[in-house]
Amino acid sequence: MSLTRREFLGCSALCAAAGLVGSGQADDAPVNPKNFALIHDETKCIGCRACEQACRKVNQVPEGVNRLKLNIDGPYHAEEQPYYTFTRESCQHCQDAPCISVCPTGAAFRDKATGIVDVDPFKCVGCQYCLAACPYRVRFINPVTKAADKCDFCRKTNLAQGKLPACVEACPTGALIFGDLNDRNSELVAVLRSARTVRDKLDLGTNPKLFRIPSQKPGVL
Repeated sequence: MSLTRREFLGCSALCAAAGLVGSGQADDAPVNPKNFALIHDETKCIGCRACEQACRKVNQVPEGVNRLKLNIDGPYHAEEQPYYTFTRESCQHCQDAPCISVCPTGAAFRDKATGIVDVDPFKCVGCQYCLAACPYRVRFINPVTKAADKCDFCRKTNLAQGKLPACVEACPTGALIFGDLNDRNSELVAVLRSARTVRDKLDLGTNPKLFRIPSQKPGVL
């Protein structure tokens, strides 16, 4: 599978995407850098946790820690029908990432070719400054490497092989849409143009690149 698989409608969503596109590029960045982002369509999510399992397997995530967690809340009752809501908890790949600015060794960085926020475990000294700075509380110390760890959109695994992130590949309902904000013909950009999306903690100015299409109908567990 290739990478071509493809808050609110109108100015808010489009301006948010436009603000992310082309921003934060260094002078020595690649000529055609990408700016990867992810949409979690909660209306399509069924809470199967296939995304969690695929992430753990592909990225060899040790037991006891998670790069990706699916939060399942409920049951709620609508018209006498119990239902659940499903929300993704993982790195937001912020355009203005506080974890990068506080890192004393340069271990936390943004990959110039992809826009992905990542960690170099060989530079990490385990000071945990980045864990404290992350407003989304999604970083952890890997018990094997002893370095800070988190979702990297499978940059060193699936993406390096020309595949989609493991969670996206594993999702049976197409609830996860991964793509390049700089590619205006991508499915991700098309969805941002047409759907009502939200992002968490926008008031903090981090410009997160994990978008959500909020649950509107009862989910299925």
